Amino acid sequence: MTRVVATGTFDILHPGHIFYLEESRKLGDELWVIVARDANVKHKPTPIIPEEQRCRMVASLKPVDHARLGDLTDMYRPIEELQPDIITIGYNQHFDEEGLRKALLSRNIPAKIVRIGKFGDDVLCSSRHIVQRIVERRG
Repeated sequence: MTRVVATGTFDILHPGHIFYLEESRKLGDELWVIVARDANVKHKPTPIIPEEQRCRMVASLKPVDHARLGDLTDMYRPIEELQPDIITIGYNQHFDEEGLRKALLSRNIPAKIVRIGKFGDDVLCSSRHIVQRIVERRG
């Protein structure tokens, strides 16, 4: 059985998230999703949707077999526990793939890393752009 792990914030769900998860699921038999904790989101504004709600929404999606929150202090701990065969990262996730590969190997996690491509050019495949649109139209 091939276990795949996808990660992300998944603040405001949009078609880009669905594409990422569908493509991730195609790579294996089981898809686990690790949802970023509110406190760990440093590379963009604090999520609008609380972490428990984001995790519950992701868990309800058809391609997802299991969803869980990340660890508050060690982003690799859930991956160590799950021991995936493949880890997917989204086209716009800020990971240095070689650095990630080395960090995983240093913890005896030999997972293959696969970057999933972009879903079209729709501006509403970004939580940031969705928020901007809401502010423009309703703010």
